[in-house]
Amino acid sequence: MTNCDLILRRARVVDGSGGEPDILDVAVADGRIAAIAPALSLNALTEIDAEGLVLAPGFIDTHTHDDTSVIETPEMLPKISQGVTTVIVGNCGISAAPVRLKPESLTTGPPDPMNLLGRAEFFRYPTFAAYVAAIATAKPAVNVAALVGHTALRSNAMDRLDRAATEAEIAAMRADLEEALHAGAIGLSTGLAYANASAAPNSEVLSLAELLAPAHAVYTTHMRTETEAILDAMQEAFEVGREHQIPVIVSHLKCAGIDNWGRSGEVLNALDAARTHQEIACDCYPYAAGSSTLDLKQVDPRVSITITWSTPHPEVAGKTVAEIAELWGLSQVDAARRLQPAGAIYHSISESDMRKILAHPSTMIGSDGLPHDPRPHPRLWGTFPRVLGRYSREEKLFSLPTAIHKMTGLPAQRFNLHKRGLIRENFHADLVLFDPETILDTATFTDPVRPAQGIHSVWVNGVLTYTSAGATGARAGRFLKRPFLNPGAIND
Repeated sequence: MTNCDLILRRARVVDGSGGEPDILDVAVADGRIAAIAPALSLNALTEIDAEGLVLAPGFIDTHTHDDTSVIETPEMLPKISQGVTTVIVGNCGISAAPVRLKPESLTTGPPDPMNLLGRAEFFRYPTFAAYVAAIATAKPAVNVAALVGHTALRSNAMDRLDRAATEAEIAAMRADLEEALHAGAIGLSTGLAYANASAAPNSEVLSLAELLAPAHAVYTTHMRTETEAILDAMQEAFEVGREHQIPVIVSHLKCAGIDNWGRSGEVLNALDAARTHQEIACDCYPYAAGSSTLDLKQVDPRVSITITWSTPHPEVAGKTVAEIAELWGLSQVDAARRLQPAGAIYHSISESDMRKILAHPSTMIGSDGLPHDPRPHPRLWGTFPRVLGRYSREEKLFSLPTAIHKMTGLPAQRFNLHKRGLIRENFHADLVLFDPETILDTATFTDPVRPAQGIHSVWVNGVLTYTSAGATGARAGRFLKRPFLNPGAIND
């Protein structure tokens, strides 16, 4: 080859494997990494002098709720502005497809927590294949790989969600899951901590997960609890993997609630013990606060809880539950009950526990951002630069190659994203160029909608999508179907 589309010269290449950086030239042609060498004798339409900058694979956000955003707001600025080129959607048991909402949802809204994905009219994909087609039409700025949500399946098959499913209902859920796997879904997710899935026994999950092994798909779980009984919840999740010989990914692993602080050692020991005989990983966001719908079980006067939205009382958004309770002359639980349905940020995680989990070798990086929240948690815009700037560069929790491995090569391996997550010849050219000395999140809890600093350029499938001046307007993301449906063809 003598010509290519792009050459990045003298870049400090951190290739996603966890290995040490090298100063290299990297050439891109036809959306692929065409050549890598200390000095390439090639011509290109565009050449960039990347001296002093790090070139990494595009970041893979392993835990998102971007299911409808990739279609409704395909520019995906919160993600591409921080170097994310692929999002994993369908987490926590909630997905945009396959979903067939009940008619009353048009007035009451989608079942909690499916309302985290937006309004009822956003759920217009009765089959997973319809969702795949919609992404192709929308042409989002990022690649999309999708899980199927257990709560979404329950909503399709059941008249009410506060009970276990019958055999006939499980059969209906299995049919939906089978269609989705055939259309390219990468696995099944559960959100057993939420009221609309908590009545499901593990036998219900096992019946669905049986379909995953022959499809080479994964099981991810927002476990039944992340508080006092977390070790039991972990064993329940691991049982699904053992029973069907499938990989298990624990979502946003944490020790939630003040009474649970300091237990990260126990939790990680349990994770390591299980990893000796089955395939297990987890994801984590780099903040000591979580965000979801307002859950009465999590209301604790010792915990600061900020309301981000409330359907019956939108005027209180931005206030804490404590402030609202005092204003209304109620207990915090009663005030929270009056606010529902609502969204909340819970400052209920120990920074020390979070750091230990973040640093664990099996931990990937996931933002768990909520793009439809009017006052989002800053993780939506800041997760990946925060890991690189604060926790790697400033606090030296782990090296830069390790940090990048957690957000590139490791998730590509765990989710089986073919020819992504590494800088290798013939891999897809999902790339991010950034300044390792200045990269940092700027989004805060009081000012959460702010792009990170230090990102120079982002390419998705070889197309320049974002620069330090902002989005380019080009959108080259693809739907990433699960491999092995047609060996050698899918995602190639």
